[in-house]
Order: sequence, then structure tokens, then C-alpha cells
Amino acid sequence: MISNLIEIKGFEGQGYRPLVSYGKWRVAALRYLDEIAPDRINSMERHTATDEVFLLVTGIGMLALGGNQTMVDEIQTVVMKIGEVYNIKKDSWHNIILSEDAHVIVVENDDTGDDNTEHCQLSPKFQQFLQQKANSFLISHYQ
Repeated sequence: MISNLIEIKGFEGQGYRPLVSYGKWRVAALRYLDEIAPDRINSMERHTATDEVFLLVTGIGMLALGGNQTMVDEIQTVVMKIGEVYNIKKDSWHNIILSEDAHVIVVENDDTGDDNTEHCQLSPKFQQFLQQKANSFLISHYQ
């Protein structure tokens, strides 16, 4: 009978996993995966039809923002705090750096996907900057 009233979902694996969809929105879990290790980040993405919300639940995380021009034209970083809501605005280049124990909740439009997501390869200069920033951030939090 309780299954008529509540749906309970969790995710303990790696990467991104949609958990609940309803109407026009979706809630997903994001956990560390090797592809977003600082030495592997070589691009950013942006969603052309929606904002995207991130909520850090455990671990440590840093958002990397690349402006909202045609290509990434700058990189700024924001250190995430557990329990704070980070709303990445539509058309904003972004990526996320997570500790291996991090768990992030993502809220977005249910139709967010390849049809309305663009990717931008980072220049070697931006890759190096982001790797240094991310490594420094992760090292400082483990000391």
C-alpha cells in the first residue's frame, strides 16, 4: 500500500543516473567518475533550453563556469557547499569537479539531453588552468 504514496530511489554507483521524472522535470544523482577527474577535463557543456540545478549532498565539489558566449571565453570556479543550491543558467558553459566520495543531486528539465546540449573543447591554456585549480582545490580539502 505504501508504494502508492512514495517512491524511494538511490544510487551508489559512479556517474550520472536519473532517479525520478515527473511532468517536465527530472531529479538525478551524480557521483564521481573518472571522466571528470581534473586531468581529464577537456571540455564544457551548456544546455540551450533549460537551467540546471546542482545540490552537493556529501563530499566536495567545485563548479567551473565558462561564460555564455559562443565558445568558452573565461573560466571561473565556485566551491560548492553542502546543502546550497547552485542554478546554472541556460546557455552557460559549465563542468563539475568532484571528490571520489561526492554525491550531487541534479534537477533539470526531463528533456535535457543531446538535442539541447552543446559541448565546447577547451583550449590547452584553459585545460591547464582548470586542472591546476581543481588539483589545488582537491588537495587543500584532503589536508
